[in-house]
This record gives sequence, structure tokens and C-alpha cells, in this order.
Amino acid sequence: MKLLTKTNRIYLTFSTAIYLFAGLAFYQVIKILIYDEVENRLKVEKRDFEQYLKIHDNWSSGYFVENKIEVSPVTGPIQAAEFFTDTLMRSRYEDELTPFRQLTFYATIGGVVREVTIRKSLIQTFRLIEIITATMVVCLVLLLIGTFWFQGKSSGRIWHPFYETLSRMKNFDLTHEKPLQLDKPEIDEFEELNEVFRKMGEKMQHDYRSLKEFTENASHEIQTPLALINAKVEQLIQHAKLSETQTHLIEDIYQASRRMARLNQGLLLLAKIENHQFTTNHTINLTELLVNKLGDMEEMIHYKQLEVQLENDTPFVVELPPALAETLVNNLVNNAIKHNHAQGQIRLHSTPQQICLSNTGHALISPPERLFERFKKEGTGPDSVGLGLAIIKEICTNYNLQINYTVGDGWHQFCISS
Repeated sequence: MKLLTKTNRIYLTFSTAIYLFAGLAFYQVIKILIYDEVENRLKVEKRDFEQYLKIHDNWSSGYFVENKIEVSPVTGPIQAAEFFTDTLMRSRYEDELTPFRQLTFYATIGGVVREVTIRKSLIQTFRLIEIITATMVVCLVLLLIGTFWFQGKSSGRIWHPFYETLSRMKNFDLTHEKPLQLDKPEIDEFEELNEVFRKMGEKMQHDYRSLKEFTENASHEIQTPLALINAKVEQLIQHAKLSETQTHLIEDIYQASRRMARLNQGLLLLAKIENHQFTTNHTINLTELLVNKLGDMEEMIHYKQLEVQLENDTPFVVELPPALAETLVNNLVNNAIKHNHAQGQIRLHSTPQQICLSNTGHALISPPERLFERFKKEGTGPDSVGLGLAIIKEICTNYNLQINYTVGDGWHQFCISS
């Protein structure tokens, strides 16, 4: 959920609650004021009635001014001096019950205490309350809608610099020399945020250039002495005057230097992949590439007496730099051959959605979920540096591919899907 949507929902919920509370309070206040006005008028009628009794000392009329007055005998104990109540009475003009507010008190008429009730119709009062309430509801709804609309528009304009900064951050590419360009908004907090992002972008570009230079230098400078060591060691091995012990020691040095060279190449390749130094993608038919690679490894496959099966070789096409596609295929095929047993099988299954390379082999020593970790090796051979599957995983992760490993019934299967 976007921040603007979240704040608008909170504001709408809070405003609705406040407006409902304010509406109910306003309704109650209006009702109290109108009832107070009706009761004051009833009290005025009471005084007029009492004044009338002082003059005439009797009562014969059923109506007094606009209000209905009813005089009846006292049948029970006398209650409070006066009190107000609501009642319903049938209208003389319409056959329906209408609401009245009545004032009940006691007066002496002709020397006899009587119960006097003065009533005033509340029809007009209720209609007035309804009109006021309806007007108030309409005004509050319009106010709420207008405020919500205005708040959404104003918030959109206020937060526009933030979303503009977010968009530029998403499109920022470390591999380009162009620095991060951000506007200077009027809001101080957004300006501070943009300044932090600018400094962060400069630092990231500087670190990227430094790391890129390091990997390039390491690729050239470290490989040269390693190649020289290997060449000199090969010359020593071929020397006729070496003893058997010296030959074994030099052979160990040679194997260690070769392993160091492969380790250096693997780590440099991982660094380049993580830093997105491979920027040119091509449409690669991974199925064709795997089939060709299996053909290139025919001698090794024949040596281990492996059987290769191609099932449904529908092209599986991906977008990858050619060098990384070659590395991905090499590592998959080498892994399938290296960890296979003699007279085993290799099976390639391809569809437009995924490609799977399976091989028979021994049971895993380590947990399957750790298979793609760096320097995680199943075998103990000196040729393995434990980076092959880690490189495959890194390539898939950086180029929006999924790789899954499953094992069962003596088969080890690696599937790549888009």
C-alpha cells in the first residue's frame, strides 16, 4: 500500500468518526434547544392560565391560545409541583397519532385542587429538527468529500518530489558514469533526503569504480604470476635429475597453483556478476547450447560410460550475456559428469518454460539447501574449488531466472526456469 493511500485512509476514517460525533452532538444540542423553547412557551401558557384563574376563578374553555389545556380531577397523590413529559395524541384533523410535549401542574379551581395539563404539538418542531438534521448531514458529507478531495490533491503535490526521487533512484545505474541527478524541492525534509541520496549515489559509484578496478587489476596481475609459477613448475617436473620425493613435492605445488588460479578466476567472476559488469544481453537458446556442450564432452562421457538422453528438446530461450551463458552451461555439464558414477545416465529435458539437466549419482553428504553455497563441495577431488554451483546460482539470481535442485531415486536434477 502506498504511503499516500495509507494516510488518506487514516484521515478519512478519523474525519468520518469526528463528523459523526459532531453530527450527533449537533443534533442533540438542537433538540435540547428546541425542547427548551417549547417548555418555555408552555410555562408562559401556565402563567396565563393562572392569571386567568385569578380573574375568573373557574375554567370552562377546552383551549387556551394555540395549546390544548386539559383540566381533570386529582385521582392519586399529588406529585411534583410541575413536570414535563412527552405523549402521543390522535389528531382531530388526521386519523393518526401526533407527538406532544406537555406540562402537568396542580391548580385550585373553585376551591378544588385540579390536575392541569397544557400540551403543545411537536409536529412542527420535529419537522424543523428533521430539516436541520438533513441540512447538517448534507453539509457534513459535502465537507467530508471536499476535504478528502482537497487533502488528496494537496498531499499528491506535497509528496510529488518524494515520488520523483524514488523514480530516479529506481532508474539509477551504477555502471554509468552519470551521477545521480535529483531536484531541490521546496520542502526542507525532502531536500535533506535528496542530499543524502546524492552523497550515497556518489559513494556507491566511487566504491563500484574502485571494486571494478580491483577486479580488473586482480584479473590481470594475479593471473600473470600464477601462470608463470605453473610454467616454471612444469619445467621442473620434466627435469630428469629430480628425485621421486622432489617430483611429488613439485607436483603438489603445481596442483595447488592450478587450484589457486581456478579459485581466483571463480571469485573474480562472482564479483563481476554481482557488480553487473556484464551489461550486454543476447537471446540465447540454452537448450542448443547444452546439447552442443554435451557433444563437446563426448570423450569424457564415453570414458565414464555414461548414457545421454535428450527428451523433448524444445528450445528454452533466455536473455543472458554470451560469456555467462557459456559459463552456466559449462558448470552444469561438468557437474553432471563429475558427480556421476560409471555407467550412469545424463538426461536433458527442455520446454519453452524451463530446462532440466539430470544425472545419476551418489547420495548427498550435505543438506540440499546448502548445495549452492560458496566453497561447498560434495567431492574431495583436488580439481573442485566449490564455486561452480554458486556461480550458477548467482547468474540466475541476477538475470531473473530460477534454479531448483531436486533429488530422488538416485537422480539429481537441476531445473532452470524463467
